[in-house]
Amino acid sequence: MNFLAHGWLARGGSDNFLYGNLIADGVKGADLSSWDVDQAAGIRHHRRVDAYVDGHPVVLSVLERSPRRQRRYVGIALDLVWDHFTATVLTEDERYWLTYRCYRLLSARPAPARLATMVPILVEQDWLNRYADFDFTCRAIAGIGGRLSGPNRLAELVPWLEEEYEQLYRDFTMLWPAVNVALGVPPQGESVTRP
Repeated sequence: MNFLAHGWLARGGSDNFLYGNLIADGVKGADLSSWDVDQAAGIRHHRRVDAYVDGHPVVLSVLERSPRRQRRYVGIALDLVWDHFTATVLTEDERYWLTYRCYRLLSARPAPARLATMVPILVEQDWLNRYADFDFTCRAIAGIGGRLSGPNRLAELVPWLEEEYEQLYRDFTMLWPAVNVALGVPPQGESVTRP
């Protein structure tokens, strides 16, 4: 669900590669033969980023200190929190350029079934720019939780996320450079560590 962070990490690739990164959460299974070669590479890249982040010591530390009752859902919330912090560290020009490109790709192509209803709303309501507002990010987290079965554990996490905001930002400042170095695909001639 962290479109902005994945978009940034894949920004140096082709449009098809970037598109694959953006829609990967909606693609099931390992067989990607029905996808364009660059789109399939983007889906695989997204999955490598997710595996890297999920296994990173910073994220494991966040999980350890998260509320036990909602721990199973913390990863979903963190995806959006990482997008929030990504939105805050990008310059206005970087965010504008990236969101424009992402929205252009997401608007021009149908999203996989699992994302088909959400993607048009994401574009129309400008979620990627609005993630810079933490209140909006928290409402989005609670909204996703409302679409899951059972009690809304994601909404229950919001007070903890608000309390942990400063520490989560410090976590992000350790995680983000590491992810960029390990898996960032910057445009030609640009440093992999920016931002």
